[in-house]
Amino acid sequence: MKDKNLPPDNNTSSLEELTDQANQIIESLENENDLNSSVESYQQLLKLNNIIEKKFHKNFRSINEETNKKIKEISKKKWRLNLIRLQRIQIFF
Repeated sequence: MKDKNLPPDNNTSSLEELTDQANQIIESLENENDLNSSVESYQQLLKLNNIIEKKFHKNFRSINEETNKKIKEISKKKWRLNLIRLQRIQIFF
């Protein structure tokens, strides 16, 4: 399922809200006695699962990118500090 095919009301929902919706559907399916009437609910649950998975991966990528940027910044700062220390040592010799 592509992001553009997601229902508009789920595009703005958080992972927690979507998970709550999925849990409600699961609870209703567990209490359902007639399997024929639960097909639609099960299909809705599958769609929600796909939406949750896409949002999770999107958030994961975002967190991963931010972490990599911070690591690069820290590495640059350490490299600069080491360069400054080396320059100071050279001045003493």
